Amino acid sequence: MNKKLIAVAITLAAPLFAVAADAPATPEHAFTGNLTLASEYLYRGIAQTRGKPALQGGLDYAHGSGLYAGVWGSNISWINDGTAGASASLELDVYGGYKGSITEDFGYDVGVLTYNYPGSGKPTGAAKPDTTEVYGALSYKWLTVKYSHSTGSLFGWTKTSDGSKTSGSGYLELNAAYDLGDGWGINGHLGHQKVKGNSNASYSDYKVGVSKDLGFGVLGAAYSTTNAKADCGAVDAYCFVKAGTTDGYDAGKGRLLLTFGKTF
Repeated sequence: MNKKLIAVAITLAAPLFAVAADAPATPEHAFTGNLTLASEYLYRGIAQTRGKPALQGGLDYAHGSGLYAGVWGSNISWINDGTAGASASLELDVYGGYKGSITEDFGYDVGVLTYNYPGSGKPTGAAKPDTTEVYGALSYKWLTVKYSHSTGSLFGWTKTSDGSKTSGSGYLELNAAYDLGDGWGINGHLGHQKVKGNSNASYSDYKVGVSKDLGFGVLGAAYSTTNAKADCGAVDAYCFVKAGTTDGYDAGKGRLLLTFGKTF
């Protein structure tokens, strides 16, 4: 689930009277890739790999007009852990959108993101984990507020009243990333996931972190926690139990996340 969405950097067009040698034109087409090794995969504060490492990577395309598209993937274990006989151990996200600037300091980003879990033995019907969200974001300097809205059932959750799809679920988040200079940066995150018709699965998450650009890659450390309900005795939503066992795991507990990433 993602994963976090890899932002596509769009260089602003040069001023009208700038000298071409000092301000090169924006490339019409740009391709970038990214690769990350993480101590585990957390998405919106929830563990996707049950405390185990994750290898993640993606490819992005950006057009000079502001249009972009990309694909991103990571290993996961939450589907296999919770569904007997499942062999869905990969998350593959496909997304596209448009981003631009309103003023020098204000920007916006709108798009569509699909979360796909190829494999077999997955739940079907209303509980199917594959998810599509539409999103919109506004940014001001180093602050960004974003809202994502599901068009179908969210990650397999169903309504507690009748078992129907949780279409219309939403995630609101505030992100901050501040450059301290000399390759150092700090970042923070606040988010709230509302699962429509399922208050047991709704929660808030929080994260603070630091990063260092080493030249050959970026090293990151962050502390992430949530107030997600995970009491196994109460059969809470985020106590993930391995299929066929009583081995419960608090998927939303506080933890330290370590990452090393490279963009190319």
